[in-house]
Amino acid sequence: MRYSVLCLAVGSAIAASNVSAQSSNVEVIEVKGTYFNDYQVDTAKGALRTDTSLLETAQSVFVISDTVIDEQLATTLGEVLNNDASLTAGSKQRNRETFNLRGFGLSSSNGYLRDGHQHWSHYQQPIETLEQVEIIKGPSSILYGQSGPGGLVNMVTKKPTANTLVNLGVDFDHLGSTRATLDLGGALTDAEDVRYRTVLVKQDVNFNREYVDGGARTRDRFLGSIVLDYDINDHSFVRVHYDRTNDEAGLDTGAWLDNNGQVIGNDKTIRDFSWAFTDITVENKGIDFKQVLSESWQVTVGYNEQDFSRQRFESAPRKPDDYQQGNSYDSRPYDRFDDWQFTTAFVDVTGEFELGGIDHQVLIGANSLDYYYGQLRVKAESVAFVEGSDQPLRPDISYATDDSLYTSEFDYYGIYVQDLMTINEHWQISLGGRYDKQNKEGADNESFLPKGGVLYHPSDNGTVYFSYSEGFEPQRSDRLDNKEDENHNMKLDAVTSQQYEVGTKWQLADDRLLVTAAAFDISKTGMLISVPSDSAEYQTVTTQAGEQRHKGVEFTAQGAVNDRLFVMGSLMNLNAEYVQDKKYQGNTPIDAPQWSASLWSRYEFSDVFAINAGAFYQGERFANYENTITKAAYTRIDAGATYKLGLQHADVNVRFNIENLFDKNYLAGGGVNNVTVGEETTFRLALHAAF
Repeated sequence: MRYSVLCLAVGSAIAASNVSAQSSNVEVIEVKGTYFNDYQVDTAKGALRTDTSLLETAQSVFVISDTVIDEQLATTLGEVLNNDASLTAGSKQRNRETFNLRGFGLSSSNGYLRDGHQHWSHYQQPIETLEQVEIIKGPSSILYGQSGPGGLVNMVTKKPTANTLVNLGVDFDHLGSTRATLDLGGALTDAEDVRYRTVLVKQDVNFNREYVDGGARTRDRFLGSIVLDYDINDHSFVRVHYDRTNDEAGLDTGAWLDNNGQVIGNDKTIRDFSWAFTDITVENKGIDFKQVLSESWQVTVGYNEQDFSRQRFESAPRKPDDYQQGNSYDSRPYDRFDDWQFTTAFVDVTGEFELGGIDHQVLIGANSLDYYYGQLRVKAESVAFVEGSDQPLRPDISYATDDSLYTSEFDYYGIYVQDLMTINEHWQISLGGRYDKQNKEGADNESFLPKGGVLYHPSDNGTVYFSYSEGFEPQRSDRLDNKEDENHNMKLDAVTSQQYEVGTKWQLADDRLLVTAAAFDISKTGMLISVPSDSAEYQTVTTQAGEQRHKGVEFTAQGAVNDRLFVMGSLMNLNAEYVQDKKYQGNTPIDAPQWSASLWSRYEFSDVFAINAGAFYQGERFANYENTITKAAYTRIDAGATYKLGLQHADVNVRFNIENLFDKNYLAGGGVNNVTVGEETTFRLALHAAF
C-alpha cells in the first residue's frame, strides 16, 4: 500500500512515542496512511455543473483519469475514449476523429465540452492538457442547450498548482514517431495567490499507410497552453487561459470496402494523393471568475473564444459503386479554407439551503453560444486515375482566388434551473428545466425541456436511481422548402430526444471500487420522412414522423480491487434501430455493435515496477445504412510495463507499451468508402522525468 508523505511522517512520530504515551495514560490516536486510488474519480462536474458525487447523480457517467491516459501513452482523444464501451469510433478521415455514444453520432458542434463550455471539436484534441475526461451519457440539453441524444464528452483541463511542478517527457514508436512534452506549474508569488500551469508539446508522426506513389504520410503538431490563477481575496478568484494548436498532416480519407466487408486492394494504400494535406490552427482564450457570496452561495462566470482556421487541399478520390481493384476512379481536387468562430459564455449561481425539512442544492444559470462559419473554395478539373500509373500533379489552384465567401451564423442562449433535494438519508429527488432560444436566419427555434430523477440510497455506499431527460437539435431551416411537396412551407420543429434510464452505483472493496449498471431507452424523434404523394399535383409528402430508438444495458467498474490491482472496465449491449424511416426502417445505424467491451488494468509488483494489460472488443458492425455490408468483430490486446528510477534530483519513469500485441487484423470505424484500418502491432517507449 502506498501512503502520502505527510501521513507516513505523522504515523512514524506517533509510533515512536507510543510507549511513553501508554506509560503516562495519554490517549493515543492512531493515524493510518491514505490510500491513493488513481483509477477512481468520485465526481464529474460536467454532469450537473456542481461538485456533486457520482453516487448522488441520477445519470450514467464514466470518468477516465489522466493516470490511464499516461499509462496508455495516448496521443489522441480516440485512444482515451476506447476505455468506455459505450463509445465506438467512427471515421478518422482528414486528420480528425468522430465517435458514436450509445450508438448516436457525436456532433463536432454540440457533442463536446471543455471545462463546461461547448467546444468546437473538428480536430484532434490536445489531450496533453487534460486531467480527466468525463463521458456524460444520455440527452443533456437542460444544462448545455442543443445536443445529441447519446450524450456529451467533457474534457477537464489541468489547473495551476501552488507546489512547483516540472515534468518532462519524451516518447517514440517503432515507425519513428516522436513526441516531447513539458508540463510546468507552481506559484509566482510568495503568498501563492498567483499560480500558473503551462504545457508545451511537439509531435511528429509517421503513419504505416502510404500513398499510391509510395510517399509516406506524416503529421506535424505543436501545442502551447498556459493557465493563470489569481486569488483576488478570500472570496474572489479569477482564472485566464490561452492555448494554441498547429496541426498539419497529409490526408487519408480511409480504405474502401467490397460487398463482403473486405478492404479492396492493399489495406496500407492511401487512395488520396501525396500532395493532399490539411493545415489547422486553433486558438482558445478565455476567463473565469468566481465570487463566494456566503458560506452557502457562490457565483461563477465563464467566457471562451475559440478561433479555428483550416486549409484543406484535397485530391478527393471517389469510390465507384461497382469498384474493383484495377479499375479507374475519379479524383476531384479542390482547395478550401474554413474559418470557425465559437464564442461561449455562462453564469452559474449555486447554493444550499433548507426548506420544510428538505435540503436543497440549487443551480440557477444561463449560457450562450455565438457561432460563425466562413468558407472559401476553388475546384480543379476532375481526373481519372488507375492504381499503378503515375500520380497526377498537384493542380495550380488556391482558395485565395475565390471571391464568393460563404457564411453561416447563429446564436442561442438558455436559462436553466436545477434542484437536488435531499429528503432524508435514503431518498433524493433531482428536478430541472431549461428554456432555450436560437436566433438563425430562416431557422429560429424555441424550446423548453425538463429533467428529473429519483435516487434511493439503501446504504452509504450504494445508490439506485431512475431518471428522465430530454435533448433537442434544431433543424437547418424552420420551414420545409420543396414546392413539389404537399407540405411545402410547413413549420419544422427541432429534432428531439427522450431517455428513460434506471441504474445502480456501488462503492465496493472499502469504497475503493466503483461498480455501476444502467439500462436505458432513448428515442430520437422529429426526423424528416418523405413518401410518394397520392396527389397528382405533388410528387412527395414530407412529415416529421422519423424515429430512431436505442435500448441497452451498461456495466462499468473502476478503481482498486486490492492494494496492488487496479481496473477500469466497461461492457455494453445495444439494440439500435431506425423505427420510422422510409429508406432504412428496421435497420441498424453504422458502427453500432450489439456488444462492445473494454478492460484496462495495472498490477504493481512493487513500488518501482508495474505492468498493464488491456483488451478492447467490438462486435459485428454494419458499414452501410442498408445493412448489406458487415465489419467483423475483433478483440485487440494491449500490454505495457513501467519501471521507476529514483535519481538524486528527479523521479524517472521508463514505460514500454505494445498496442495490438497479437497483430490482429481488424477494421475500426467508418463506412464503405472511408473505413479506418486497425493499426498493426505498435511498440512505444517513453521516458518521463519529474523534478
